[in-house]
Amino acid sequence: MSTVTSLDPRTPILVGVGQITDRLGQPDYAAMSAADLAADAARRAIADSGAPTADIVGAIDTIATTRQFDNSSPSTHAPLGRSSKFPRSVAVRLGAHPRRAVLEVAGGQSPQHLVNEFAATIASGHAEVVLLAGAEAMSTIRHFAERPDGRPDFAEDPEGEVEDRGYGLRGLVSREQIAHGLATMPAQYALLENARRAHRGDTRAHYLRAMAELFAPFAAIADANPFSTAPAPYCVDDLATVTDRNRLIADPYPRLMVARDQVNQGAAVLMTSVGAAQRLRVPTSAWVFLRGQADLREPNLLDRPDLATAPSAATAIELALEAAGVALDDVGYFDLYSCFPIAVFNVLDGLGLAPDDPRPLTLTGGLPFFGGAGNNYSMHAIVEAVHRVRADQRGYALVGANGGVLSKYSVGIYSCQPGSYVADDSIGMQREIDAAPTVARSAHPHGWASIESYTVTYGKTGPTGIVVGRLEDDGRRFLAGVAADPDGTPDPLLEVLTCSDEPTGSRFYVTPGPSRNEASISRRAATRRRPPRPALDRPFEHVIVERDGHLLTITINRPEVRNALHPPAHRELDEILDAYLADPNLWVAVITGAGDTAFCAGNDLSYSATGKPIVLPLNGFGGITARRDLTKPVIAAVNGYAMGGGLEIALACHLLVVDTTATLALSEVNVGLVAAAGGLFRLPRAIPPTIATELIVTGRRIDAEEARRLGLANRVAPAGQALAVARELAAEIISSSPTSVRLSLTMMQKAQDATAVFAAMDDCQPELDELMTTDDASEGVTAFAAKRPPEWRNR
Repeated sequence: MSTVTSLDPRTPILVGVGQITDRLGQPDYAAMSAADLAADAARRAIADSGAPTADIVGAIDTIATTRQFDNSSPSTHAPLGRSSKFPRSVAVRLGAHPRRAVLEVAGGQSPQHLVNEFAATIASGHAEVVLLAGAEAMSTIRHFAERPDGRPDFAEDPEGEVEDRGYGLRGLVSREQIAHGLATMPAQYALLENARRAHRGDTRAHYLRAMAELFAPFAAIADANPFSTAPAPYCVDDLATVTDRNRLIADPYPRLMVARDQVNQGAAVLMTSVGAAQRLRVPTSAWVFLRGQADLREPNLLDRPDLATAPSAATAIELALEAAGVALDDVGYFDLYSCFPIAVFNVLDGLGLAPDDPRPLTLTGGLPFFGGAGNNYSMHAIVEAVHRVRADQRGYALVGANGGVLSKYSVGIYSCQPGSYVADDSIGMQREIDAAPTVARSAHPHGWASIESYTVTYGKTGPTGIVVGRLEDDGRRFLAGVAADPDGTPDPLLEVLTCSDEPTGSRFYVTPGPSRNEASISRRAATRRRPPRPALDRPFEHVIVERDGHLLTITINRPEVRNALHPPAHRELDEILDAYLADPNLWVAVITGAGDTAFCAGNDLSYSATGKPIVLPLNGFGGITARRDLTKPVIAAVNGYAMGGGLEIALACHLLVVDTTATLALSEVNVGLVAAAGGLFRLPRAIPPTIATELIVTGRRIDAEEARRLGLANRVAPAGQALAVARELAAEIISSSPTSVRLSLTMMQKAQDATAVFAAMDDCQPELDELMTTDDASEGVTAFAAKRPPEWRNR
């Protein structure tokens, strides 16, 4: 056992903690901003150290803060404004001038991860006095956002640099999940909870009772905690009984079992080296040691072999105990992150602990009852852990902090027992986790399948069913939403999810759709919902269709936006191409743009900037870029601009005619996007790869002559004559055998391994999901709509 005098002066310790709650509706409610709350908690932490305040403030060399909900993704909005540099805002309020300021990534693991990281930083001698802080003012924001008058302004832009680490959402948010209704935490966690219930063989009623029995003691602790947001002594029956007040949010969760995010809470931790603590006259009675720590990450949600468990959390605790040199039985105090019951059950299962272990499993009262202060909840748990071990000098407290969907887990073991800092083996263990096999997935499943897990979410429009399924033919996993008739009547499968004794394992039929995969009770039900056979004789709003014998001319008719495409136009083009391919009397199609300015300027970014959902057909951009059965000739007649998605449409065609006014570019990088609708994969196959790379990474435009020289264009027409020349080319094809042409195209596609293009488009979904969570993607579209240069932030 080490003694204080024998410790390396660089040994990291916690010397001060503080927290605050600003309750809406209470007499002392102050409508504090998140920065105010964090600064107030920091003042309390500094005072808690017992050292002179001015000395501590002057010695702070690093301040690191957690993110707020309204700054945790590019799409979040701060209706009352927010600080542009949150750590610096806290420092200004304290009168501190740290040389380093850090804004951490999003996630509930972040407070404990910051403690672990900066303990190592202090131990390495790269910092001496570190302040960690965070807060949420969501209750105030929601309160005033609904009122037109008297709203406070939380916007500020302090001086100084901040190391902004970005949102940290890679692998945690995907377009696939959002499209299937998994945009909220309750829905995603419910999938895991129901998988665990089915794995255990519990009935719905028994499992609901078990969740309530787990959380009732949490509520009792929160009721006695003066910093709780809304203390109330809920009993098991209160939690397990579904009522209007305790309504279902996402099966199996009633409202009282869901983390409470409408809070005004702040917490802070002051860390120093032993040497700095002695120099600053911090009494040893305030010292608390981080005796063990670990940080691990689980595979992405739908890649996990078993949805019923996330073993990395228990593994992280075992690593931390090993670093601390203590056993689980030596730990007297736990705070296990409790956003939902599964987050606690998962740890208990992995460690072999019983839900009724005599040692309380929370120090605060848990997120549904104490308050789920966004990314900062576990900072409150650390504050409580410090208080416990100071009162029990020989005790050990364990804080387990969870982020994502049981995705990230950070652990700290605290004690007043002196000990040298010991590094953990998180890096080595993470390599093993990352090397483990994952589950094969299907993006466009079709056929019979079985339910692996499920949930039903309950919103204003009624219940919505979501399933994780496995295809019967190859076992691949997929997401699907329960289908509905055009009048909104849900498929009978929804009744299976809500009423059957055990939905898991039930058989159903899945079909791919333009926005999501659809789950139906049977093949017959799925077939009944198929759209009617496409027809070309109906009027179209955004496309002009002309038949001339065996030739079909398709004109994108949105000249006011340079024929840029939005979802309604995509749907029309998709239907028209379906009809073309199905009609035996149509042998060749030509696609062009209305007017003399543009063939197609790509995605309608002004429409995108409105925030309306962007849904592409299953066959891709313009109904063509992901079409795998293009067995009849399609000619692109490019007049003017073919930019971004417009060029991707042209590249997906078999032949390309340009007139002398044509300007072609994959310009997505100029607006913070990527040419993922086939351009990244088709252009390097059409022209020399080095030239293609240059055009892709610069967005450089080429003219008709360069397109011809590179072999991209088949023919160059005089200005305004692209369509006429394309029709001449079509006439040459029509003079040949349509059967021979069709089979030639089919065999050429096989020989060229064109399916590799589609496989590459599917394989790149993680990169597209990452792009969706970046500031640059949001900024590019916003800047385009505002007609101003974008301000890139490289995150």
